[in-house]
Amino acid sequence: MMKSLICLFFGMFTFVLSAQTDYDLAENYFNKGEFEKALILYQKLHKSSPTNSNLVFRIIEIQQELQHFDEAETLIKSQLSTRKNPQMLVELGYNFQRQNKIEKANENYQKAIDVANSVPNYTYAIGLRFEEHSLVGQAIEVYKLAIIQTQNSNYEYRLAGLYAEQKDVQNMFLSYLNFTENNPTYLNQVLRLFGNYISENSNSEYNLTLKKIILKKLQSSSNIFWNQMLSWLYVQQQDFKKAFLLERSIFRRNNNSLQGVIDVGIMAKSAKNYAVTFEVFDYVIQNAQDSRLIIEANRQLLELELVRTISPDLKPIKTKYNTLLNRYGLNSETVELQLSYANFLAMHFQQQPEAISFLKSALSQNLSPTDLGRLKLKLADILVTNSQFNQALLYYAQVQTSLKNSTLAQEARFKSARTSYYKGDFDWAENQLKVLKASTSQLIANDALDLQLLITDHKFGDSLQTPLRLYAKADFLKFQNKKAEAISVLDKLISEQNTHAIVDEALLLQAELFESKTQHQKAKENYLRIIEDFPSEILIDDSHFALAELYRKVLDQPEQAIKYYEKIIFNHPDSIHFVASKKHFRNLREKSKNKTTIDL
Repeated sequence: MMKSLICLFFGMFTFVLSAQTDYDLAENYFNKGEFEKALILYQKLHKSSPTNSNLVFRIIEIQQELQHFDEAETLIKSQLSTRKNPQMLVELGYNFQRQNKIEKANENYQKAIDVANSVPNYTYAIGLRFEEHSLVGQAIEVYKLAIIQTQNSNYEYRLAGLYAEQKDVQNMFLSYLNFTENNPTYLNQVLRLFGNYISENSNSEYNLTLKKIILKKLQSSSNIFWNQMLSWLYVQQQDFKKAFLLERSIFRRNNNSLQGVIDVGIMAKSAKNYAVTFEVFDYVIQNAQDSRLIIEANRQLLELELVRTISPDLKPIKTKYNTLLNRYGLNSETVELQLSYANFLAMHFQQQPEAISFLKSALSQNLSPTDLGRLKLKLADILVTNSQFNQALLYYAQVQTSLKNSTLAQEARFKSARTSYYKGDFDWAENQLKVLKASTSQLIANDALDLQLLITDHKFGDSLQTPLRLYAKADFLKFQNKKAEAISVLDKLISEQNTHAIVDEALLLQAELFESKTQHQKAKENYLRIIEDFPSEILIDDSHFALAELYRKVLDQPEQAIKYYEKIIFNHPDSIHFVASKKHFRNLREKSKNKTTIDL
């Protein structure tokens, strides 16, 4: 008995293995366009598994590719007679369409749509079959019927994708919004899709279309979702004041969360709209019940004051930091404030020893390992700025040990490698960076790869590694916020090592420093030199994008900006700047058209 069972088992195993082998081989033939060979194998598989509809669809597809339309029709009709599969009506229609028998094709398409209308359970499968053959109009009709019949908003998501294919942006927006209203967990995903269309230009066709849809919904719906969508649109248009007023009214209606208000403040700060930023966080302080929010708002206002101050005397800001820390204490609620204060002392007040002393005392708090890790990272960073490299490396190592495999640990490893690079220990830094290329954090992985390539590409060719050491020195001075000194070192590198491969890297770093010091003309000259002298180097797309951004944001020369965005779009489609370039290019072209219309 046992022997029989074993034989049966191995027989079944062999059969399954053989079937899988045949299927893989058939797929291989199909993908290579060897349809006759694929057809033989699929038909063999179909005999063994006659109810497998995927095999049937594949056989039909191959027969159509071979123009065996009669055979395909026979198979389809046999499926319709033996199994209740309305997807086959779509296949029959498509088989006629392939023969240019449009009337018969449409007749069967309509039959499939009628089935979807009368039997909602078939709707999804029929819609997908229409999609499979790029029959977008019919698929839309089916899904619209499904929404009416089932009230299932998931069909809106499929509709939105189809409207996008048709470039029907209005209905695409509407369908995505209808879907997201009922499925809020998909909001961020949908907003990322909208970001491909919506720009800073409030008068663009896409912006106006979306605004019209939202305002119409607001007239008929009390769902706060639509207020939030309008706020998001205002933020994209850089109209932070309107966004703030809207989020404020949402808070008054809800009275349970100030997060929307805070988000507007953070984005306004990022866009350097400091007037609105101040209004936002002052409002939070006046209305928040949670001490964490009050502390965070005060921190934001202090950092804002630091940006806006023109006085060389920073003692009043230091006093305000100390007042807050004395009021709320050193604890888990004030960790972000502590980090901000330490950064202020080290990078603005130029008191690194005081910042180091403060952070060392902060480490005695009863905090979570993560918060302690964040404090240690900041301490190590400041030790680096103070050229206390070995001590810094010890704290980076502690974070790696205490928070193994975490993002913070990976950040600590990267900063440890970067510190070794600043020191001139290029080999050790390079080995550490190689490990980090597999980091779970894409940002860390990218930074690690960039630094590793810089070292690998430029550590040879000079036994003293003079060019790379000069570059690392300038990079370190930038990290110390000593911009003028960094620019000077880069001048030396560019003039003395003008034939070295690192010169384009030096020009780009120097241009970034020029921009930070508002020396925009000098930055422009550097970008142009990279473009002219290093047209085939890896930094060419970075230079095009940086120059385009300079023309757009600072120099107010949109036509020049368009020129350099266009170079990325047409010459560097694999660039990380491609999506942003496409968006800004489209926005500037729209503004240019609108201006021309007004002028006329």
